[in-house]
This record gives sequence, C-alpha cells and structure tokens, in this order.
Amino acid sequence: MPNARASHLTRRGLLAAGGALGLGAALTACGGESKSDSSADAKSGPWEFKDDRGQTAKAKSTPKNIVAFTGAAAALHDFGIEVKAVFGPTYVEDKAKGTKTPDVQAGDLDIDKVKVLGNVWGEFNVEQYAATAPELLVTDMWEKDALWYVPDQSRDKILKLAPSVALWASDLSMPKVLQRHVELAESLGADVKGKKVTDAKAAFEKAAARLRAAAKAKPEIKVLVGSASADLFYISAPERPTDTLYFKELGVNFVTPAKLDQGGWFESLSWENVDKYKADVIMMDNRASAIQPDALKSKPTWAQLPAVKAGQVVPRVTEPIYSYEKCTPILNDLAEAIENAKKVA
Repeated sequence: MPNARASHLTRRGLLAAGGALGLGAALTACGGESKSDSSADAKSGPWEFKDDRGQTAKAKSTPKNIVAFTGAAAALHDFGIEVKAVFGPTYVEDKAKGTKTPDVQAGDLDIDKVKVLGNVWGEFNVEQYAATAPELLVTDMWEKDALWYVPDQSRDKILKLAPSVALWASDLSMPKVLQRHVELAESLGADVKGKKVTDAKAAFEKAAARLRAAAKAKPEIKVLVGSASADLFYISAPERPTDTLYFKELGVNFVTPAKLDQGGWFESLSWENVDKYKADVIMMDNRASAIQPDALKSKPTWAQLPAVKAGQVVPRVTEPIYSYEKCTPILNDLAEAIENAKKVA
C-alpha cells in the first residue's frame, strides 16, 4: 500500500480519511474560498484558470481533450463538459460474469465511451495518457499540492504532458467546492447560467433548507459517520470532509471521535470496540473499497449496535461528485434519515 505524500498515511488510511473513512488523508487546510482567475472567453482565444494550488493553467485555446479523475469528470459531465479519458475508480468488475458496472464515483459517465487510464490506486497508464493528446488534466486535492490518484512515481512525466488543475476536495464546505467546479466548467465553455444549472442549484438550496430544518427539529439525533474494513471500523470526524463539514454547519449533530489520526480525520476501532460511541443514525461509506452493511451481518458487535437494530443505517457518499444535481440527493437523503429517526442510543 503506497503511503500518502507528506502525511505518511497508508492507502487504507487515506481511503478511511474522507470522512470517516474516506479519502484524503491528512490534508492541509486551504483556508478561504478562492476564485477563478479565468479571464479568457471560453469559446475563442487564450484560456487560463487559477486552481486551488494557486497555479494558473494556460492554453492557446479552450481545452477540448480533457483527462480527469473520475469524480471530477462526472461533475464536468453534469455541467455539459465531456472528457476524453479518466483515472480513478470508474468501474466494478465481476470477473466471474465478465461484466463491468459503473463505480459510484462515475456518476452518469458512459464508462464505455471514455478511456480508463487506471481504475485503482497507483494505476495510471502514462503512455495511453500521452496518446490522448491531452490538453488539460483535472483532479481533486485532499492534501496541499498532492494530485488525487496521480501516482507520485510518474507525477513529473504526467505533468509535463499538459496543463493541470487541482481543486480542493477537503477543508472547504460543500457549497464552496461546488462553486469552484462551476467556475472551472464555465471556463471550459459550460452554460452555468442556463436553466439546467440554475434549476439544479435552486434544488440544492431547497435540500439544504430541508436538512437544516430536520436537524433543528431533532437536535437529539446523533449521527455517526463510519467505514468498514475486515479488521477495523473507521469513525470520521466531521470537520474536514466537505460534506460533513457542511452538514455540521446546517446543524446536524455528529459523533466526534476523541482519538483522531495525525491528520485529524478519523479514529480506527477494532470490531470488539465498535460500540465505543453511541449513535442514532449511522452513515456508511458507499464506495466499492469499503465493506457494505449487508456484508457485516456476521460481526456480532455490529449487529448489536442500536442504530443497526433500529434499521437506521444509511449510505454515505464519501466522495461527492461536485455538481448540484449529484449533491442535492445527498442532502435530501440525510434529511429524510433524520426526519424518520428515533432516539435509540
């Protein structure tokens, strides 16, 4: 398992960090909301965009051959911008059946129409990347200056082939991260002021109001964010992931673990101690890298948790796709879970 640059966390640690789990491991906080420096017209003439590293990507014209981390590609797709190739979790393969189905991080991407340069951590085919004649590389950033799913060993080769844009996927509240994706999409030619996007934004804001109201009506409901592996159960602190940070701002009452990893992301518990924290609702990492609730029935300590016995376990989208239409259901689903929850802890 490769270690995360600078943070020295294992891949599981990284994946467990994104919110209890999830991703980005010991990311450095990025501070205030940054704004696009794109002053070029998206349809003609020079193009530039200042990313969240503070670096400005430039091109003689608006990039068309775009290669992106799968989740970023899915977000751009929702804004009307298509990519040529992707890297990162894109499909789940059933080797017995010989089938591939889209990974949750692929969103509405047609995985048969994009070139997949790598589907797992550490996998990125540089030769195939070069063959796409890339004009822009787009990815997330969970740690300052670290490009998500761009392998360290081939990073320099990759970055020489095309300009790159990295957008924060941590330490900023969800609306701010969404806005940065809107700005990037607009610079690439998306009609972000059109009815499709403005309606999607209005639906997002309506869902946020619903979640705020649900949290206010039931402040006693305690929500735990978790992720399961064979040997450990990860409980996420809500302050760093973009989603839970926003939910907390909206008033959701989260369990905050006491003994966090050095990056301040999560606490890992043995399955014998999985009942350390009391919760009424459990949000579980929905990614293919995590064990899903149905597969945990054989673990007695899991089955005895009050939230599990009450059927108050819901999926958690650990790596959101940052478009309004993909983030809106996340808000509505949590609001519904809290609205229907009973105090059981």
